[in-house]
Formats: sequence, C-alpha cells, structure tokens
Amino acid sequence: MGYRDRREPVSATRYSTRAVLGMPKRLIKHYMPDHDTLRKHRHLKVFGTLHHSPNLWHLNRRSASGAFAVGLFMAFVPVPFQMLLAAGGAILARVNLPLSVLLVWVTNPVTMPPIFFGAYRLGTWLLGARERDVNFALSPEWLLYEMGTIWQPLLLGCLILGTLSAVAGFGVIRGLWRLRLVRHHHRKKQDRAAREVTSKFN
Repeated sequence: MGYRDRREPVSATRYSTRAVLGMPKRLIKHYMPDHDTLRKHRHLKVFGTLHHSPNLWHLNRRSASGAFAVGLFMAFVPVPFQMLLAAGGAILARVNLPLSVLLVWVTNPVTMPPIFFGAYRLGTWLLGARERDVNFALSPEWLLYEMGTIWQPLLLGCLILGTLSAVAGFGVIRGLWRLRLVRHHHRKKQDRAAREVTSKFN
C-alpha cells in the first residue's frame, strides 16, 4: 500500500508534464488546414504534384519554425495571392505547407488596412516622402490605380515588417520547441531518479 502511494504522485506529475509540453504542437495542429482539402485546393494546382511531398506535411521544430518564417513574411506582401506565395515558399524551403498558408491570414480583410497603412507610413518616414491618403484593398483595381503611386514606401515598409515578423516567429517557435525538449529531458531525469529511490525500498 505504501509503495503504491509513493508511485502515484510521480505518475500523475509525469502525465501532467507531458500534457503541458505537448500543448504547442497540438495547438498548432488544431488550427492547421485539413491536409486533403488543401492538397485539392484549386489555387494550388499550379504546383502540380510538388506540394504532395510528405516532407511538406510533417510538423517538427524545423518545419514549424520555418513555416512561421515563410507564412509571416508572405503575409506582408501586398498582393492578393499571398496563399500561392506562401505555398511556393514552403515548397522551396521544404517546411510545413499548411502552416505557411494559414499564417498569411494574419493579414485578412479586417487587419489588412491598418497593417499595410502602418507599413506605408513606416516606408514614407524612412524615405522622407510625402504621405498620401490611401485606402488599402488588395484587389486588381487597387493594384492598378494605387500601387503605382505608393509602391516604394509601401514595399519598403512591408519588407521591413515582414522580415521582422518572420525572424520573430522563427525565433519564438524555435525557443518554445527547445524549451519543450529541455523540460522533457529534465522530467525524464527526475523520473529516473524517482525510480532509483523507490527501487531501494523493494
């Protein structure tokens, strides 16, 4: 009876620790697009069978952090076909494709105007250019009539913000994954030490 009581807290702690350490990966998988749906997406047919490679659908530290870098950078490209760019970037970098495509939705119809206006203002400030009144809308008409007059400050601002976001996303995911591994190894050491202690009472 006493032996069983000593082991139960260790088992419970191990279970809770694994649950916590597994949360980042499970959380990412929860929000990722469905594999079959994405493979059959009509916009991705341009890549033929390139996006069918199993390496583009695995989720590990390299593929996840790389996908954050690709997706967040492409989210700041001021064109309507960001998903295609993200998919192409994921294929070239051999990182997780669904996560790369998902992250371009950081710039969506709600967030796009303030984000791109902020990028435009940053670009005008860096170039010392005069700021104009601009209504941002990623459509062929907007690209035709507005982009030609503001492309320099807008692209400069987007390049800077996209690069910073990509680096930050890459670093944060790498750090979280590293922390997960360190804590996992630490937990294994504690469990091994606990087993050695309990074995002495056998």
